[in-house]
Amino acid sequence: MERVAGTVCAYCGVGCKFDVVKGQLKGRKGYPANNGAACAKGLSQPESITARRWTNPQVRHAGQWRRTNYAEAIAQIAEAIQVTDPKRVGFYLSGQMLNEDYYVANKLAKGFIGTPNCDTNSRTCMASAVVGYKRAFGVDYVPVRMEDIEQAEVLILIGANPSEAHVVLSRRIKRAQKQGLKVLVIDPRETETAQMADHHITIRPGGDIDLLNALAKRLIETDRIDADFVRDHAEGFEAYRDALSGMDEEALIRAADVSMEDFEMLAALWHDHARIITAWTMGINQSAQGTDANNAIINLHILTGQIGRPGSGPFSLTGQPNAMGGREVGGLSTTLAVHRDYDEESRRIVGEFWASDRIPKEGGLTAFEMIEQAHVGGLDVLIVCHTDPVYHLPNRHFVEEAFKKIPLVVEINAYTGSETSTFAHIRLPAKAFGEKEGTQTNLDRTVTRVEAFAQNDARLQDWEIFAMLGRALGHEEAFDYADTRAVFEEYQAMTRLSPKGHLDLYRADYDSLKSEPYVWGEGLLEAGHFLTKSGRAQLIVIDNKNHSEQPSSAYPFVLLTGRTRDQWHSGSKTAHLPKLLRHKPLQFVEIHRDDAQTYDLNEGDWITIRSQWGQIKAPVRFASIRRGTLFVPISHREINYLTPPTIDPLSKEPDYNHTAVAISPC
Repeated sequence: MERVAGTVCAYCGVGCKFDVVKGQLKGRKGYPANNGAACAKGLSQPESITARRWTNPQVRHAGQWRRTNYAEAIAQIAEAIQVTDPKRVGFYLSGQMLNEDYYVANKLAKGFIGTPNCDTNSRTCMASAVVGYKRAFGVDYVPVRMEDIEQAEVLILIGANPSEAHVVLSRRIKRAQKQGLKVLVIDPRETETAQMADHHITIRPGGDIDLLNALAKRLIETDRIDADFVRDHAEGFEAYRDALSGMDEEALIRAADVSMEDFEMLAALWHDHARIITAWTMGINQSAQGTDANNAIINLHILTGQIGRPGSGPFSLTGQPNAMGGREVGGLSTTLAVHRDYDEESRRIVGEFWASDRIPKEGGLTAFEMIEQAHVGGLDVLIVCHTDPVYHLPNRHFVEEAFKKIPLVVEINAYTGSETSTFAHIRLPAKAFGEKEGTQTNLDRTVTRVEAFAQNDARLQDWEIFAMLGRALGHEEAFDYADTRAVFEEYQAMTRLSPKGHLDLYRADYDSLKSEPYVWGEGLLEAGHFLTKSGRAQLIVIDNKNHSEQPSSAYPFVLLTGRTRDQWHSGSKTAHLPKLLRHKPLQFVEIHRDDAQTYDLNEGDWITIRSQWGQIKAPVRFASIRRGTLFVPISHREINYLTPPTIDPLSKEPDYNHTAVAISPC
C-alpha cells in the first residue's frame, strides 16, 4: 500500500494518525495513539475539505459584504491595531490550530503588538486542569500516557465519557478490560462509558469534591497512603490531614449523594490496588470549582505515591486535537510562552529571544473576560481564529450584546456558517484539515507531523495570515518565515527556554516526525522531582464551597452538557457529511422517565428549557440519568442561551455543567 501522506485527526485529543490512500484515510498501524484504529467521525474528514468553505476574504461595508484580497483586508486590520491601545486588542485562538499557527499568533500578540489578551478556546475546556497541575507539580504536565492504561489495574473515569468523546481511546480501554483492567465510572448519567464499565457510581452534580475528600480521609485514617513518598516528595501533608480530620465522612458521602455501598467499593479499589489511573475531562473542569476538583483528584495520587509510575497517575483527557499544543506554545492569556509565566525573569528571557521590548508586564484577559471588557466598550479589535465564541461562550445574550460593541471583529475560518460570522467585519478564509502542514500535540504529550494531502493555493494557513499581519505592522524581520519548517524550528529553539528545559521539543526532528512521533518531557516526575519552588508536590486543602448554581423551586433541574459520538461542537462539519453515521441528532434533551411522567411528557415531545439567562427548545429523550438532572449536547447551537456567566476564580473556566433550569411543554 503506497502512502501518499500522513495526517492527524482534527477532532478529539487522542490524535489518531492517518495514512492517506487515494484520497481516503486509513488508521496508521503502529502509531502509538491509535495503532491503525479510527472512528467514523475521523474517517469522514476528507469530505469536509470542499464543503461549506469560504472562498475569498470579505469586508463588511455599509452592512453589505464585498470581496477583497488578503493584502487589503490585513492592511485594514493593521491600521485599526496601530491607532489603539494594545490592551484594547484581543486574540481568540483555537485547539484547531497547529503548533506553528499558535506560535506565530502568540508571538505577534504578546511579543510585538504587546497585548497579553491572547487566549484560546481551551480556556473553556482545559484551563482548570492546567491550573490544577501547576498548583500541584509547578508545571502544566500530564504525567500519564495512553499506553499506561495497559499497565494499570484500575481506571477511574470521573466526569468523562470517552466512549463518545474519545472513541478510539475507549476501544483501547475495552481491550485492556479483557486483560483484567477494572473500570469504574463516576457520573450523574449512565453514559455509554458507564454502560461498558465494571462499576458505575451515580453522583450528585457538583458532589465530586465531597466524594474525593471522603476517599482521601479514609485512605489517611486506614494508613493506606505511601508514607515514604509523602515524606520525601510532598509538601502540605499535615495541614491537609488536619483539614480532612475536621470533616465528617458520612456527611461528605451524603453531600455527594453516593450510597455507602458504592463508597466502600471505591475505597476498596484504592486499598487493594497500587496502579490506578484517574481520568477526567469536562465534567470536572467546567465548574465554578473546576481547579479545586482537579486538585482533589491529584491529591489522591500524591497521597498514594502514584505519580511518575507506570500504570498510574492523574490523567486529564484533552478535548480538542491541539489543545495541548496551544498550552505549550503559550496560547493561554495567563501564560507567556513555552510554559513561562509573566514573572520578570520570563519576560526578560522571552523578550531577548524574540528581540522585542513590548512584552506585557502581566497576564491578560481570559476568554470570557474579554467579552466582559467588550461589553463595557473596552475592546477595539478582536481576532477570532478557527473557533466560534458567540456559540460556545456562556450567557449568550450577554455575549451577543458584547460583540455588537466591538468596532472590529476579524474572523479567520475555513468554514462558513459560524454564529460569530454574523458579528464579524472582516472574514479571512484559511486552510482547513487536509490542506495544512505542521505539528500537533495530542492529549498525552505526543507530538507528530501533519502533512497536507489536498492542494489549496488560494487560501493561506493561519500562521501565514498572522505573519502577514506582523509584517503589515512593521515587523518584517520577525515574521519573515520561508515555510512551516522555519516556524517550527524557531519554536523548537524557544522550547529550550522552558523552565529547566522540561519542554524538550528541541530534541525532535521535523522530518522524522512524519514517521516517528516525539513525546516531550518523558520521565520528568519519575524521580519525585517537581518544578515547584520547593521541588515537592503540593497537597492542596480543598473544601466544596458549592459556588455553582443550585436548583430551586423556580428552577428545579440541574442541566449538564457534553459531546455525542458523531457530532463535533455545533455540527458545522459533521452534520453535513452524508457518509457519517449519526446515531444521535444535533438537538435533544435527556430526562429521567419519572421526571418526564411528572410533566406528562413522552419521548419526542418538544419542551422549553428555561434558566434565568435564557431559554431554548429541544425534543425529549428518556435516559438513565439522576432524577432532577437534564442533559443537552453541545451540538445544540443555542445551548449557551441557558448557561450562566459563572467562572472558576482560579482557572477562569466557565461553569457549563451546573445550570439551574425549569422545563415546560411547548
